[in-house]
Amino acid sequence: MSILVLGGAGYIGSHTVDRLLAENRDVVVVDNLVTGHRAAVNSDVKFYEGDLADKDFMRKVFTENPDIDAVIHFAAFSLVAESMVDPLKYFDNNTAGMVKLLEVMNEFDVKRIVFSSTAATYGIPEKMPIYEDDPQNPINPYGESKLMMEKIMRWADDAYGIKFVALRYFNVAGAKPDGSIGEDHGPETHLLPIVLQVAMGKRDELSIFGDDYNTPDGTNVRDYVHPFDLADAHILAVDYLREGNDSDVFNLGSSTGFSNLEMLEAAREVTGKEIPAKIAPRRVGDPDTLIAASEKARKVLGWKPQFDDVKKIIETAWKWHTTHPNGYDDRD
Repeated sequence: MSILVLGGAGYIGSHTVDRLLAENRDVVVVDNLVTGHRAAVNSDVKFYEGDLADKDFMRKVFTENPDIDAVIHFAAFSLVAESMVDPLKYFDNNTAGMVKLLEVMNEFDVKRIVFSSTAATYGIPEKMPIYEDDPQNPINPYGESKLMMEKIMRWADDAYGIKFVALRYFNVAGAKPDGSIGEDHGPETHLLPIVLQVAMGKRDELSIFGDDYNTPDGTNVRDYVHPFDLADAHILAVDYLREGNDSDVFNLGSSTGFSNLEMLEAAREVTGKEIPAKIAPRRVGDPDTLIAASEKARKVLGWKPQFDDVKKIIETAWKWHTTHPNGYDDRD
């Protein structure tokens, strides 16, 4: 049987495709290449360029690949700041896109989906760490769209028997250790690649957005997880559904929080670079602290993260950025 990876040319999707191929799994990739990169996916993989919201296109994918029995869904917009100024873009692509995908999946009797959800569905947590049954009160349209997607899947399970696993993960950082695939967004908004761009001299300085949060050093605290560890969790979730288990949700994270300043200092140590930084105004929609309790994924799915040291994560990202200073552009 084959696994359809939506958004498989994106940052996390490409790492997941890489891990699936390493396990000799049959993979089909769909990506509209709006933010993904064709060069991030092995040229031998069956690849379709198109949008999951295009039902005729998706019907073609399922028709030509009748052995697809599970979907891994990474194809959603994910920028908090952008969602605050253009919320309808997020509800259209993320939420409405999920409806159209599930309609086609149901037409073709594909009854398993693993979905990349987010810690942003929790909003401002009442306590740390965050557990799967804690209240979900998003404070930005991105988180709201993902929460709506989770709810849509629950009702689709009740009505059509489409079983799902929603994986709520936190900040993703790092790259394939050999430096062959990594993180390449334009424009870049994630902390670690921006830090490393400063280290490489591609930016003059790092802007840290806010130093008056309710955290030990005043800067945001986040839980970082490597894309390979996320990929492994998605593969385990597919197997969990193939074994006939019920729909469920899992947090994915290291269970350890690092502030923006701590990440900056760790990057300075790994790279040996000064990395100039300044404090800038807060961004709208950023919670103070997000740290996952991921014991459930470890116990139920058997998830065992391999990159549990933030400096190891930074080292893998540094390898990617120094060998691909222009991202995938220098590989096309």
